[in-house]
Amino acid sequence: MKVLEVNQLDVQVKTTKLLEQITFSIDAGSVVALLGHNGAGKSTLMKTIMGIQEKSAGDIVVQEAYNQDIDFLNYKKQIAFIPEEPMLMSELTAMQHFQLYGKSYQLEEKELMARVERYVKGFELQDKLNEYPESLSKGMRQKVQIICAMLPDVPLLLIDEPFMGLDIYAVDFFEAMIEEKMKNGASILLTTHQLDRVKNLANQFIMLQEGKLLHKGQAQEFETITRRSGKR
Repeated sequence: MKVLEVNQLDVQVKTTKLLEQITFSIDAGSVVALLGHNGAGKSTLMKTIMGIQEKSAGDIVVQEAYNQDIDFLNYKKQIAFIPEEPMLMSELTAMQHFQLYGKSYQLEEKELMARVERYVKGFELQDKLNEYPESLSKGMRQKVQIICAMLPDVPLLLIDEPFMGLDIYAVDFFEAMIEEKMKNGASILLTTHQLDRVKNLANQFIMLQEGKLLHKGQAQEFETITRRSGKR
C-alpha cells in the first residue's frame, strides 16, 4: 500500500517557486530520509503535506483513500507531525496539550495516560506537566511537541529535524520511540542534517535541491550518489 502519494506538487508564494513538480510515494512500513541543503524546500514540503502551507498545484493522498483537497479532516487523522520549531498553544499546559491530542485522535483515556506516563518519564518531564510553554526551555517545548505527535497510532509520521534542541539522553529515547513506531507499522518521512543518526533508520531517501527533486532511491545508494555528484 502507498501510505503517501505526492504527485506533481507545486508551491509558489507570489512570484517565488518554493517547490516545483515534486512527485514521490512512500510505501507502508518505509522510513524515508528527506535530504538537502538549507533552503532546498524540505520544511516547505513537510508543511505542505500537513496542509499548513498552501500548494499551488498537485495532489497529495494518504492511505490511497484520503485526498488532501477532498477529505481534509480524515486526511489529517492519518498523519502526525513534529515540526522543527515547536508549535504549542500558550494558553495550555503540557498536560493539557497531551489531553487535547489524545481527544483529537480519539485515544481511550486509559491508553492515553499510560503513554503519557511512559513518554514523560523517558523525557524527564515529570515535574513540567502543569507548566505553560513560555516557562519551558526550547528543548523542553520540543519534548512536549514530540510526545504530542507520538501519542496516536497513525500510518504516517512526519518529523522535521527530529533531534534539534534535544540533549543526548533525549535523542536516544526519541530514537527508540521512532524504532518502536516503525516496528508497529508506521511509515516515516523525516528531514535531518545528522545523517549518522538516521542512516540506520531510513531505508529510502529523497534529495531536494532548490525546490526540485534531485534524487530518490534506496538508502544504500545515497553515499554513491553523493560521492559522484559531490553534493550532500
